Amino acid sequence: MAKDSCLARITAGVAVGGAVGGAVGAVYGTYEAVRYKVPGLLKIRHIGQMTLGSAAIFGLFLGAGSLIHCGKSY
Repeated sequence: MAKDSCLARITAGVAVGGAVGGAVGAVYGTYEAVRYKVPGLLKIRHIGQMTLGSAAIFGLFLGAGSLIHCGKSY
């Protein structure tokens, strides 16, 4: 039972981190694409790369934090 709740916490952490990271990456990627005047359809590629990269990093770190926190009992 403890492993299931721990796995659920880690999964929720990765999901929340991915959502937050994706939102932040989309906003920042759009800002960067406009600021540096990325031409044409490369804007969409740039925004997509920023969104996915940011989502992956945030999800990884929030999942790792959930894993570390899962072992502690208060």
